[in-house]
Amino acid sequence: MSVIDKLDLSLRLDREQYEKRLAEEQRRLLQLRLHLGGEMGGQIGPGLLVLFEGPDAAGKGGAIKVIVGHLDPRHYTVVNYAAPTPREKRHHFLWRFYRELPGHGGMAVFDRSWYGRVLVERIEGFATKAEWGRAYESIVDFEKSLVTEGIILVKFWMHISDDEQMERFQARAADPLKRWKLTDEDWRNREKNRLYEAAAEDMFAKTSHKLSPWEVIPAEQKRYGRIAVLETLNRRIEEGMKRWGMPVPAMSDLDVTDD
Repeated sequence: MSVIDKLDLSLRLDREQYEKRLAEEQRRLLQLRLHLGGEMGGQIGPGLLVLFEGPDAAGKGGAIKVIVGHLDPRHYTVVNYAAPTPREKRHHFLWRFYRELPGHGGMAVFDRSWYGRVLVERIEGFATKAEWGRAYESIVDFEKSLVTEGIILVKFWMHISDDEQMERFQARAADPLKRWKLTDEDWRNREKNRLYEAAAEDMFAKTSHKLSPWEVIPAEQKRYGRIAVLETLNRRIEEGMKRWGMPVPAMSDLDVTDD
């Protein structure tokens, strides 16, 4: 059975559970982020890079909001990647991502990433079979180098059903303030959902490695998906700090006293 077929898309959180866990996980993320940046304890830690992939309307933007919305805007960068420009096409496909990589103590969130080479470029024929076929090894080597040199890399695939995607598309189309997010290309891509899922399964199998495994999130309910992302991100940051030899702050350090 494939990774996607194993997902339980029925998972739900009620609003009370969501609000409680959201506050807890966001506070923990803020604590970890401040430690990585040297704002608590003084020791600068590794950089943090979080990237998102997944179907259109799967909730990537909402997940990014709950990650960065409570952080100081000076402490992170969010980058959205679309099709490469003519100049970028003249370089190795990984070249355009280097400039936004976080340094030690920094943080970046990528909405789409170098995985476009083995997803959209593969499906739409923008890369030859030889080009996207050899990209898997290039990506793994690249990511291992990043982690070894001092980046905590967390990769999320957020997944929803076709029916849920259709409901979200229709909701966007009906909302004048969200209509801009829905394009003709989004509607066309729905017809290729099975092709994208097959490409994603190849991607999971060939690019999930010990230093940066894929985190596949059932996001049929937005509340559940967002909490799953936060909890997973906090756990992966803690693992990265330990790998870096950096003390992981205790949750009890967040307790507020009247002293």
